[in-house]
Amino acid sequence: MNFLDPQIEQYAEAHTSPESPLLEQIRRDTYLEVLQPRMLSGHLQGRALSMLSKMICPNSILEIGTYTGYSALCLAEGLTDDGVLITIDKNIELIDRVNAYFSRSEFASKIKMIQGNALSILPKLEQKWDLIFIDADKENYQKYYDMTFPNLNSGGYIIADNVLWSGKVIDPDENDADTLALKSFNKALIDDSRVEVLLLPLRDGLTVLRKK
Repeated sequence: MNFLDPQIEQYAEAHTSPESPLLEQIRRDTYLEVLQPRMLSGHLQGRALSMLSKMICPNSILEIGTYTGYSALCLAEGLTDDGVLITIDKNIELIDRVNAYFSRSEFASKIKMIQGNALSILPKLEQKWDLIFIDADKENYQKYYDMTFPNLNSGGYIIADNVLWSGKVIDPDENDADTLALKSFNKALIDDSRVEVLLLPLRDGLTVLRKK
């Protein structure tokens, strides 16, 4: 998943602003108590999400894939004073944990978590979005993109995580469903004339695109 030399990554983290005590606790708890902790954004990517959100200054953020809430709290750092972040996740077992983290943050009143299948929930959300973060099941990335793009404001941004998929996307012999879905998704984005696209080799690959 990580493409940087470990020493380079450690140096980068040492020269990046620290995560908050709450984020540090979420990271520790996730690695100790939750399955698949590598799904967590982590320090370096979390600060990147925070920085991007602060640059965009969104009034409305949609996150597809909450996991343990780390990325949502990072993205919330850039919200306007009256901004809102809606995050969706189907894992019912994590709801109480995540809401407890959110309740302890300064953004508690700005974050709403919805539990359920995003494919069923998204059509019911009529809000316009300034920033969308896609970090859920890889096979449905294209569907999430197609379903949310019409409600993305002009000049708005979509960020998609795991787009390098541990490097599998450049291996012609990797043909599992997730890899094929991400290969197709990445190609569709670069072929979409409605957006500007930047794929960053950060952690497991982070695509940032802007709607023209």
